[in-house]
Amino acid sequence: MIDHTGIHVTDIARSRAFYAAVLATVGYVPRLDLGDAVGFGAKVVDPADDPAGEFWIAQAEPFVPRSHIAFRAADEAEVQAFHAAALAAGGKDNGAPGLRPRYHAHYYAAFVLDPDGYNIEAVFHRSAQPPAAPV
Repeated sequence: MIDHTGIHVTDIARSRAFYAAVLATVGYVPRLDLGDAVGFGAKVVDPADDPAGEFWIAQAEPFVPRSHIAFRAADEAEVQAFHAAALAAGGKDNGAPGLRPRYHAHYYAAFVLDPDGYNIEAVFHRSAQPPAAPV
């Protein structure tokens, strides 16, 4: 449904380094660097995807109020790696990895405040049942 989104950051170099480290844990890499803006997208590019990426950061006054952005993780280990990488890159803990049954019974997520105070999240929606075996 959403093709791309982005945020404004106060220091493009600092935020590029932060997001490059953090988003690598969920399979995203910088795809297009314009100097004052960077597009991030999946490592494996689907030919139907925008080659510039789905998530953008741009040098400008940050949004007020700050946005919340959730990145999909493939499993709980990616959520944990995202949280650890974000803290190591200078982010602030805003919710350690764990289940969030308030959202749904199988919502596993972690939350971090980025260098500009945006609340970023990695989330894995655990299936209630293992996938059915192929017939």
